[in-house]
Amino acid sequence: MTQEELLKIIENAASKKLTELDLSGNGLTTLPPEIGKLTQLKSLILGKWDAKELRWLGNSLSELPAEIVQLTNLQQLYLSENSLSELPAEIVQLTNLQQLYLSENSLSELPAEIVQLTNLQQLYLSENSLSELPAEIVQLTNLQQLYLSENSLSELPAEIVQLTNLQQLYLSENSLSELPAEIVQLTNLQQLYLRSNSLSELPAEIVQLTNLQQLYLRYNSLSELPAEIGQLTNLQQLDLSYNSLSELPAEIGQLTNLQQLDLSSNSLSELPAEIGQLTNLQELDLEKNQLTSLPDEIDKLAQLSKVDLRGNSLPIPPEILGTWDEPNEPTQIFAFYRSLKIAQTVRLYEAKLLIIGEPGAGKTTLAKKIEDQNYQLQPNEESTEGIEVIQWRFPLNNGTTFQINIWDFGGQEIYHATHQFFLTKRSLYALVADSRREDTDFNYWLNVVELQSDNSPLLIIKNEKQDRKREINERQLRGEFTNLKETLATNLETQRGLPEVLSKIKKYISDLPHVGTPLPKTWVQVRQALEKDIRNHIPLSEYLTLCKKNGFTELEDKLQLSEYLHDLGVCLHFQKDALLKKTVILKPTWGTDAVYKVLDNSQVVSNLGHFSSQDLVNIWQEEKYATMRDELLQLMRNFKLCYEIPNCPGSYIAPQLLSPDQPDYDWDSSHNLMLRYEYEFMPKGILTLLLSRCMIGLIAKTAFGKVG
Repeated sequence: MTQEELLKIIENAASKKLTELDLSGNGLTTLPPEIGKLTQLKSLILGKWDAKELRWLGNSLSELPAEIVQLTNLQQLYLSENSLSELPAEIVQLTNLQQLYLSENSLSELPAEIVQLTNLQQLYLSENSLSELPAEIVQLTNLQQLYLSENSLSELPAEIVQLTNLQQLYLSENSLSELPAEIVQLTNLQQLYLRSNSLSELPAEIVQLTNLQQLYLRYNSLSELPAEIGQLTNLQQLDLSYNSLSELPAEIGQLTNLQQLDLSSNSLSELPAEIGQLTNLQELDLEKNQLTSLPDEIDKLAQLSKVDLRGNSLPIPPEILGTWDEPNEPTQIFAFYRSLKIAQTVRLYEAKLLIIGEPGAGKTTLAKKIEDQNYQLQPNEESTEGIEVIQWRFPLNNGTTFQINIWDFGGQEIYHATHQFFLTKRSLYALVADSRREDTDFNYWLNVVELQSDNSPLLIIKNEKQDRKREINERQLRGEFTNLKETLATNLETQRGLPEVLSKIKKYISDLPHVGTPLPKTWVQVRQALEKDIRNHIPLSEYLTLCKKNGFTELEDKLQLSEYLHDLGVCLHFQKDALLKKTVILKPTWGTDAVYKVLDNSQVVSNLGHFSSQDLVNIWQEEKYATMRDELLQLMRNFKLCYEIPNCPGSYIAPQLLSPDQPDYDWDSSHNLMLRYEYEFMPKGILTLLLSRCMIGLIAKTAFGKVG
């Protein structure tokens, strides 16, 4: 905004006697003296946080004109996100000021005269360079909110306790190593933010803050809590994450109004039984501690809706624990834990190895060499179509047998869209690269795994055919992808390096967090029964009966097990789909083979992905598919592998088979909303899926004319 434009705005505001003027986000470097004309103003906004856009709208003001003191009716002055290094002493003449916003500036000190702003209720000073506060600040006795986060304060003046009306005090991200004992005289304080400081202890007197409702102590150095903390009976939110707590005082059970308790990233090895007294608790975060057991009293937390127990040494599988964003019901988690305590348990040593890479890299050869090192390469071995699952067992030192479910993925791009649904967490990944062809897009494959696998470990295996070496920038890849463990070289034809590859696979897959977790014996019995069943699928009712025969009594426990086996790759059970949930697929390859029969069908390919229900009768004519066509079609729709064409019942299109050529369509871009999306990484097939969902009717007509 030019000075001329600004002056016109000021003149207009003066003539209309405006009480509010918003000049934020205009790139102003100076404020003209004419601003003093606006004596009727109650609110002047020169910089603010835009909650809708989630960004600051500031200016570049480095000073304020002396005439600003003429705005004697001003109640709100917004100066956040500017370049102020000091305040004019005259600002204290704005005696009606109630709110003063100075966050995101370069203030290193405050004028002592600021105490003359006796009507000030809110003072925002976050994100400046303040190293100390003037003792006189305590004369602002009407202050209710004081924001001092992200400064360089190493101590607070003891006189701060004179701010007896203070309700909110923000001191996060400073350099405080202790709190003055006098802080407890702020008896009206309701919110105290002390995140990211250097506090090693809390003064026992903190319990005198009897009106405190929220206490945030995340990222400090607390090793213990004073027992007196239990006297903060009005506390509703307590954040103690990222400290060094090794135990909790039993008195914590007295915080009966507590609704949220965050204890993540500490060193807790047990919880006091008194935690069961927190009957109003709704969220409990205990992630990344050292818990090996839970007190029986935890079942009394009837209001609990979210609990995070990941990253502990509890004998609960990750599938049961869930995540903070997608939590399982606490009652289910605690019920499973109880069942472990009463029932016999068995440790399951089983995991999933996923072999990925470009077509012809040697993925299938590696899979078969893992299963049988004496396997001989076939000169014209066909590439894997879709997915092949192989089981490999090897003995462990403790006398048990480890089972690896090897998933060999076809590398052709047409299969990529389905791969994403089987790239599961808690697995080991092997990316096979043909060293002769140098066609492996390492960034692509590593990004795909990172997106889908929750940071599961990955090995790069260079198949040095004809002993041709290939160097890759492993250091750079490690910098971008923390789950990349090692790069190994082998010649699968001569078996050079193969023993080391097998040894590393055994090591990394044995170290997966879920391996060896105790499970109820009933779980393992059902899992073994399903594995022995030679059928491709069974109805849900039969699965539930099998569970009942093996000691299951609750429906939710039976469904929990099928979800666990689904994630392990043992079977497929899509519980969220109304049709598919009625079937448990015992042989995953039965389902994937059926899908690829459609995608690889020559007629479907020549029709650019278009097929009908009648086509499926011909494609799935074998007995093993004939009675399950509806379910198989729903499987494809569930995986977004095909869409029904609007207004054409029984007609479908597979977006992966659409022509890559731009359709001949006269698009008038001048009268349309244009959206541009930029991605650092996009998995193959995503764009065609998006187009299919948004424009399936148009695409269908453009690709192959009107469908009847």
